[in-house]
Amino acid sequence: MMLVYSHRGYHEALPENTLAAFQAAVDMGVDGIETDVRLSADGQPVLYHDRHAPDGHTVAELTRDELARAAGHEIPTLEDILKQWPDLTWNIEIKVPEAVPLAAQILSQFTGSRRPLVTSFWHTAVDQMRRVPQVDCGVLVAHRPTDLAMVESGWTPGLSRLTTIVWKYDTVDAQLTALARQKGLVNLAYDVESRAEHDAATSLGLDGIITDRPDFVLRSH
Repeated sequence: MMLVYSHRGYHEALPENTLAAFQAAVDMGVDGIETDVRLSADGQPVLYHDRHAPDGHTVAELTRDELARAAGHEIPTLEDILKQWPDLTWNIEIKVPEAVPLAAQILSQFTGSRRPLVTSFWHTAVDQMRRVPQVDCGVLVAHRPTDLAMVESGWTPGLSRLTTIVWKYDTVDAQLTALARQKGLVNLAYDVESRAEHDAATSLGLDGIITDRPDFVLRSH
């Protein structure tokens, strides 16, 4: 059965990347939650997607408290969610390479029952995170490669825990996921939007989806 990851928590009626949105997703019965890690001005691993706060400042220019005031809601940290839901599968997207050292430090001490999946569009950041024993790692891919070797290029041979490719939904098909699976990789997709796309995702050979609308899938479970 295809896994369902809630994208930034279930945020149809709640602010995304908040404890309330995460709890709503947990209550819905998702298999995991995707969230985003940035580094605040006071050096905290804050869970916030956008580069800029509503007041126009970058997240990196604001302390966690200042970001919370600008956003109008609480801003959790990576430690907060790992402590509150240690046995949930977390997909942690590293948004900026500056967040890697602190995220690696926190995750190296993680003792939950399920290994977090760390992903990023910064493939160099993923390469660094692969050295943390307690995590699995995956690359985010926003384009269709000519072949899978293009995605794999640049990775140090022999390192384990590169387990996953996260494809943009409209760039992947069953041929590409089959090729990835032959190489032992898990296929996830993000940017799945309509009900029709959620229904069609199973035909692509995906192992899971990262979605804003887990209710489109879980309604039938």
